[in-house]
Amino acid sequence: PEPLRQCMAWLRAYFCEPATVGSLPVPAFHHPLLQRDSFTKQVLWTLLNDVKFGEAVSYKQLADLAGNSRAARAVGGAMRSNPIPIIIPCHRVILSSGQTGHYGGGHLMKEWLLSHE
Repeated sequence: PEPLRQCMAWLRAYFCEPATVGSLPVPAFHHPLLQRDSFTKQVLWTLLNDVKFGEAVSYKQLADLAGNSRAARAVGGAMRSNPIPIIIPCHRVILSSGQTGHYGGGHLMKEWLLSHE
């Protein structure tokens, strides 16, 4: 189906031709977590829309961007529940100290994704 083709094209571009990612439409999302109103949804959409390719943001900065400056720990929970990592780039969220922090795909994968960008 077309949504799957769009997703494959986006991922291919991300890994093989990263400079072209910005010109492609973001694949459609139909995951239930992204359909209901919640802080997690707000954080994930904020991350997707406001933190661009090659940028990084701290948990606290993302909490600020999402509208609740005291919710850095909740941002961590949102990152853990992200149903579509890489497309919603939770690897771009790092610690305030500049260290990479945790990542579901492992520390080395997070470092690789950050350096890839």
